[in-house]
This record gives sequence, structure tokens and C-alpha cells, in this order.
Amino acid sequence: MTATRSAPDIGSLLQRKVPRHTKIGLVAGGLGAYWPQFPDLLPQLRRSADRVSERMRELDCEVVDVGFISDAQEGAAAAERLRAAGCDLIVAFLATYMTATMLLPIAQRNGAPVLLLNLQPSEAMDHASFDTGAWLAYCGACPLPEMVNAFRRCGIETRSVSGHLEEPSAWAKIERWVRAAGIRGALRHGRHGLLGHLYPGMLDVSTDLTLVPAQFGGHMEVLEIDDVRVRVEQVSDADVDARVALARDVFTVADSVVEDDLRWAARVSVALDRLVDDFELDSLAYYHRGLDGETHERVGAGLILGASLLTARGIPAAGEYELRTSLAMLILDRLGAGGSFTEFQALNFRDDVVEMGHDGPAHLAISDGRPTLRGLGVYHGKRGWGVSVELDVRHGPVTTFGIGQERDGRFRFVVSEGTVVSGPLLQIGNTTSRVTFGRHPGEWTDEWSVSGVGHHWALGTGHRAAELAVLGELCGVEVVTVPGVST
Repeated sequence: MTATRSAPDIGSLLQRKVPRHTKIGLVAGGLGAYWPQFPDLLPQLRRSADRVSERMRELDCEVVDVGFISDAQEGAAAAERLRAAGCDLIVAFLATYMTATMLLPIAQRNGAPVLLLNLQPSEAMDHASFDTGAWLAYCGACPLPEMVNAFRRCGIETRSVSGHLEEPSAWAKIERWVRAAGIRGALRHGRHGLLGHLYPGMLDVSTDLTLVPAQFGGHMEVLEIDDVRVRVEQVSDADVDARVALARDVFTVADSVVEDDLRWAARVSVALDRLVDDFELDSLAYYHRGLDGETHERVGAGLILGASLLTARGIPAAGEYELRTSLAMLILDRLGAGGSFTEFQALNFRDDVVEMGHDGPAHLAISDGRPTLRGLGVYHGKRGWGVSVELDVRHGPVTTFGIGQERDGRFRFVVSEGTVVSGPLLQIGNTTSRVTFGRHPGEWTDEWSVSGVGHHWALGTGHRAAELAVLGELCGVEVVTVPGVST
């Protein structure tokens, strides 16, 4: 066995895909009738609006700030500017009372979700010294029910964050909405590849392609195994040498790996990169069976290395044609959680853990230590042979996240929070993690299985239920939470 080295710096070895930048539309406002009555009010509100704009720009997003509006005409003009900008989220700062007619055109014309901010200048008013003008600077809550009611009557769902201008918990909530809007945008603008065909008999994996653009947006690219094969044939020996060297930098290469198999996996990996580039893919789900060692079978069997390298770069690849799980992996990746292809392996009732993982692509960036490439003479349940990836997800808090499909075609998010703990692992070329959910593993497994999640899911680092709940609301998708360690 080759000696295990320390975990590689994946970020320095692999060039990560630059994700689409999140674009936030920002507008602030108040009722113009107040300005001549209380001359000091508007300057104070503008200072608060400037502070909101400053804080928004710290949230790793592009802010399209259309300024401060005082009446319906200015609201209509702001609506046109925001419509042209193509924002992922509209944030409206209710600096004081304002009428629904001022914001309704902005909500109606953009098609983006709306977040209303009620952030008063400080924790509480100074009741002894405040006059009417000073009070009105704290009156952002006043129009909030009006806005939500008017929007709902117009068929527009909205959400709000109330707090004070420098309140950390309020800004944590705002950041959650901004990140969710960015992921919703990534799905709406994403290009998702389906390579090969369905694993025979796996009915739960089958997904009507129209359901993805219908519920998330984006484009579905249907690919054939020949799309990889022709690119494999164009890969030079020098390209293979470079990819083998990269694999040896990233992985511990087990003695069971046959050099010819490693070189074949490297060749397929280079071809897979070119396929992703040529079709501008953001995610990929694949499977091909093949027969009797012919080229197509060898291509299908050689995808694991390249799929794992792609996943670590932020282009998730899921085996067994698991489209919904490739999307779940994409979502967790954009949350900074990684997201590795996962299914049940076994239950350990002695240690109260659920053992989970897969024999396919892994998210190398969340490996607990250096991942291993192991040679397999046979892939269980699949055609072909070659190299496979073995790793344990980083120990500590994790989230299991799957996308189920209901009888009527609607998707649902299924989420649970647990903890990866140390202990004995299989050494069979699979990803394997021991996850405890703070409860009997059999009870958790039963509840997870009847949630509608499907055969596979994504395993990511950190507890992400709150963020996924926000994303579910923005996408109009039901969120089912299976109780775990933090719930």
C-alpha cells in the first residue's frame, strides 16, 4: 500500500468553476408627504438607506441600488430600472411608512422574489426626547403588513426581516436570503447534462426532464456516451501524463491500482472536462452499461476519476443517471458545503451510526484526509472495472440533502442534520462516512426513507437546514425535515 500523505490543497490543485454572480436589486423609500412636514427626517432615512446599501455590498453579491423613492411615480421608474437589470432578489428597505402603490410595480415587473427589510435605526426609541419626526424614522414596521397583504392579493409571495440596523441576527437572516437567491439564480441559469441512460429498473431515479425547467428553470442537455468516446479518442498521451500526475497529487494511489487502468481513467477524465466545457455544463448525471469490454463499456467504467475531479471543481457529477441528486449536489456546493454522491450502506446499532457513501463520484474538497484511488476488478452491480474513489467526508456537522419527486411531479427538499464521527470504514473503493443523528439509526433510516427522498442524496458539511429552508421557499418547493442532532 502506498503511504498515506496529508490531505491535499484541492483549491490549489484544481481550478474551480467560477459560479454565476448573484445580482441583488435594492430600493429604499418612504412617504414623500412627510418631507416638508419634518425637514430632518429624509436626511436621516437616507443615511440609513446608505448603511443598508453598504452592508448589502459586503454579502458577496452585485448590488443594483436604484436609490430612495418617495411616491408611486418614482416607484414605477425604479421598477423599470430593476426589471432591465435582471435581478435574482429584490430587497426593499422600508425606511418609514410608505404606501403599497410605491412598491407593487417593482414586485410585479421583475419576476424576482421580494425581501422586505424593516430595520429601525437602533434597538429602541428614546421616548422622552422623540417628537413625531424622530418617531417616523422608526416606523418601518408600519407598512409591512400592508405590503404583504397587497402583494398576496396580486399573487406575489414575499418575506421580511425585522430588526435594527446593526443587529447581527437580522443581517445573518438577510445573508441567508441573498445566498438562497444566488442558488435559485444558478438553477434558473444552469445547464445540466444527462449522459447515457437510466440504470435499468431504478424507477425512483427517473425524472421527467420538463420538471426541472418547470420548477427550477435552466436547460437540460441530453448527451450520449459517444459524446465522451469521440473526445477520449482525441486525448493525447501528454494530456494523459499530466492528468495522471494530477491524480497522484490529489490521491493516495493504492497498490491495487493497475497503471493501465489509471491511465485510462485519466484519459476519460480529460475527455470529460472537454465535454463539460463544450456544452457549458454546470452539472452532470451519467450512467452507461455497455457489453463485453467494448469501448463504450470502458468509457462508462472510466468516469469515476473525472467525475470526482469535476465535482471538486464545483461541477457536480452524479452516477446512475441521478439527475435530482446532481442538482442537490450543486445546491450544497454553492452553499459551500461540498455535496458528495451518497446512498445507504449499512446501519451500525452498536455505535448508533448510519454508514453511507457510494462507489462513484465524490466531492474531494470535503474529504477527511487524503482520498484514495483504489483498483477494482469489478464494480458491484455495474459493467466494467478500473479505479474508484475512497474517502470519508470531513468529520463534524453534516447535512443530508435529497430532492424527491411526488406523484404529481412536484419536487420536495428532504433535509436532515447529523455528525460524521470516526470509526472503522470499508476499504472497497467506496466513499463511506459514519453519520450519527443523535437517535436510533433504524428509526432515523425509516423516517428518512418514507420522506420521499429517493435512492440517492447529497452529503455536505455543516448544518444547512435553515439555508435550505429559505431556498425551498424561494423556489416554491416543499421542505421536509427529518429530525437529527440539531432539531
